Amino acid sequence: MKNTRYQQSIKNVCNYIYQHLDDTLSVEQLSEVAHFSKYHFHRLFSNSVGINVFQFIQLLRLKRASYQLVFNHNMRITDIAFSAGYDSHESFSRAFKKRFGLSPNAFRKEPVWSDWHQHYQFKPKRGLITMEAKVVNFPEMSIAVFEHRGPHQNLNESISQFINWRKETGHSPITNSRTFGLAYDDPSVTEPEAFRFDLCGEVKESIPENAHGVINKTIPGGRCVKIRHHGSHDDLDETVYYLYRDWLAENDETPRDFPCFFEYINFFPEVAEHELITDVYLPLA
Repeated sequence: MKNTRYQQSIKNVCNYIYQHLDDTLSVEQLSEVAHFSKYHFHRLFSNSVGINVFQFIQLLRLKRASYQLVFNHNMRITDIAFSAGYDSHESFSRAFKKRFGLSPNAFRKEPVWSDWHQHYQFKPKRGLITMEAKVVNFPEMSIAVFEHRGPHQNLNESISQFINWRKETGHSPITNSRTFGLAYDDPSVTEPEAFRFDLCGEVKESIPENAHGVINKTIPGGRCVKIRHHGSHDDLDETVYYLYRDWLAENDETPRDFPCFFEYINFFPEVAEHELITDVYLPLA
């Protein structure tokens, strides 16, 4: 029970940081959120997350900056630097290159997501999970699909390609078409080269053959258990594990022969990570 209390306290701190990422954050302030003495807070946080709290804050700010560089080309690097808490383009560039080995400009031109991903392997331990799940009837839906095959760390490269296809063709406009991900495999137990994940956009009619490799598929209609996940996509696995580990047994249900899938209601960095909303669907027999 004591460990659970510590985990919940650290989770509360992480959530507070997500929500106040643009604010000045001090040890005194965060230790109060955790309800720990500031003399012990640093060690407790580092033991739970794997890095100290200031590194955690810097990594979250640089994470948002990385997405802004790649997915928002209209945003100037100087503005991204200020948004990340740096007082100049130069200081931001030094910090970014020291962390990721590339300047912001080089990363914008050719992001190396596999190396970048290694910096975000910390996993704040979560406390007790309480989630509200409901059974819904999901209607059959035609989708355009970009099949990501290979290491999970390279998923952002596939996302960039799929976004470009949607923007260039207009077949599945991001602004008024639903966006999904079909999760065939668990990256924590799947060999990197065998990992499969489909990036999907709703379409009203079949799309023609194209050079991007985007193909037609269908999400079948039927019963699903649905949970709304709030916050970072890095924590989606906890929501998925809850469905498989707890909800199915508690409700005497059996999963259908179709993968778990996600519907992305909004997108990072257009909204802050803690404001992300993702609906998780597990098809039921």
